[in-house]
Amino acid sequence: MKAAVWYNQKDVRVEERDVKQVKDHDVKVKVSWSGICGTDLHEYEIGPLLLQTETPNALTGEKAPLVLGHEFSGVVEEVGNNVTEFKIGDRVVVNPVVTSGKHSPEIDRYYEFYSAGLHADGSFAEYVVAQEGNVVSIPDGLPLDKAALVEPLSVAAQAIKEGEVKEGDTVAIFGCGPIGLFAVVAAKAAGAKEILAFDLSDERLQKAKEVGATQALNSKEVDAISYIKERYPEGVDATFEVAGVKPTFDQAINTVKPKGNVVVIAIHARDFEFNPISLMTTGAKLSSSLGYEHETFKKSIAILMDEKIDVSPIMTKKIELDDIVEEGFHSLSNDLSQAKILVQLSGEM
Repeated sequence: MKAAVWYNQKDVRVEERDVKQVKDHDVKVKVSWSGICGTDLHEYEIGPLLLQTETPNALTGEKAPLVLGHEFSGVVEEVGNNVTEFKIGDRVVVNPVVTSGKHSPEIDRYYEFYSAGLHADGSFAEYVVAQEGNVVSIPDGLPLDKAALVEPLSVAAQAIKEGEVKEGDTVAIFGCGPIGLFAVVAAKAAGAKEILAFDLSDERLQKAKEVGATQALNSKEVDAISYIKERYPEGVDATFEVAGVKPTFDQAINTVKPKGNVVVIAIHARDFEFNPISLMTTGAKLSSSLGYEHETFKKSIAILMDEKIDVSPIMTKKIELDDIVEEGFHSLSNDLSQAKILVQLSGEM
C-alpha cells in the first residue's frame, strides 16, 4: 500500500508499505480521509518528539520509520475471526489511542498507552488495521471527510468537559488554531451563551466567528484582560489556553471568575515562571487536558451531526497523499489561513 512514512526530521517519504496482518480481534479499514494534526507537523519539523527512533515502543514493539497520521475515517475492508460488532462495508472512525484498560476511563490515558501514527503505523496510508474496541461506527448522514474531524474535535470536547462548561456559561478561548477552533465548536455544543475568542491572526479569528464565537478579537488591538473585565467584572466562567505561550496562560488565569475553571490544552514548548498567588487570590481551578476519553470520542460524532454546528470553515484544503510535504506540512507552516488540511486516500464520502 502507499503510505507517508516518517524517517527523520524533514524526511517524510511517500512509499510502498506492507499492510499489517488482521488478527482475530482486528478490523482492517480502508482509509478515506486523514487530517494533518499539529503533532504530525511538529514531528516533521522538529521531531522526533513522541516518535521512538532508538528503542521500540514497549507496547507495540515498533519504532521509526513509521507511517504518520491518526485523524481518519474510512470503510471496513476486512474483519478478524472474532470480531462481532463490524462487517465489511461499515463506515467508521477509529480512536487511535490504545490504553491498557487497567484504570478507570477517566484516567487510563494518563498511564500506559500507544497511538497510531506515533508508536505504530498510522493513517497516512491506504489501510489501517485497528483493534475492534477502538473502532466506532458513524451515521450514514455524516460524510467521511467531515468524520475525519472526530479525533481533533474530541481533544477540544474533552477540555470543555474538564472546564465544566454548561448551558448559559461564558467562556474565553485564547488561541484559534485548529484545536482552538474546535474548542469554540465544543463550547457552543455544550451550551455556552458567550464565547470570546482571542488570537493574533485575523484569518483565524474570522474562522472562529464562522464556527460559533460570539466575539473574535485580535490581541494586538485589544487588551484581552481589560476587554473581558469590562464586560464581566468578576470574570468568565471558564477559560481555555490553546496558544502555548506565557502571555495567554496569564490572560486565561486573570480573566476567569472566582472558583472558575482554567484549562490548559496547548502543548507548551518552553518553560516559564508562574506565581501561584494569581490563582490563590480567586480560588480558580487550574487543570490541563490531554487527549480524551473513549466516550468523549463517541460523543463528538453527535456534535458533528448537530445541524446547529458548522465545521466546514475548519476544513481549509484537501490534498493528495503524494503532496503531503509541500501542500500539507509546508502549507500549514507558512499560511495562517490554513486550519485543517485533509489528505485524500480513497476519497470515499
